Amino acid sequence: MTITDALLIAFGALTVGSALRVVTTAHLVRAGLWLVMALGGLAACFLVLTAEFVAWVQVLIYIGAIVVLLLFAVMLTKAPIGASTELDRRRLPAALCGAGVGLGLSAVLVDAFGWRLVDMAVVEPGSAEQLGRSIFGEWVLPFELLSVLLLSALVGAIVVSAKLPRSPGR
Repeated sequence: MTITDALLIAFGALTVGSALRVVTTAHLVRAGLWLVMALGGLAACFLVLTAEFVAWVQVLIYIGAIVVLLLFAVMLTKAPIGASTELDRRRLPAALCGAGVGLGLSAVLVDAFGWRLVDMAVVEPGSAEQLGRSIFGEWVLPFELLSVLLLSALVGAIVVSAKLPRSPGR
């Protein structure tokens, strides 16, 4: 086992453990902070795999923007910050559904890629230019749809949090 393997196992365990805390905690703000830990662990995995650009995009976009958007949505909607007992938590069906999705994705990945060893000397590192051409070339439509989705989530949070004026007849 190399140092790369050990680091990937450590950061992978941190990411999976934090992701489990995201979905099991009863505090909404704490779930957001655990999400920061999970996304940070994933960025660390990218750094270990020498994908520095993707790691910094992970930090800037997901940790810096998405989590902040989530926390602003919580603040704007005046959702309860503490532990919520009103949520109907059926843990067994959720665990079965999560395990089924995880096994299904694992089966798809193993079927698609198999258990092949990759010779790192053959793999050429990608550049930001190649990634930019890919994103703004063949992936431009999903990229733009994602930006519209994030904008609509922000507008929705503002609309939900705004107090509507009462009409005189009510």
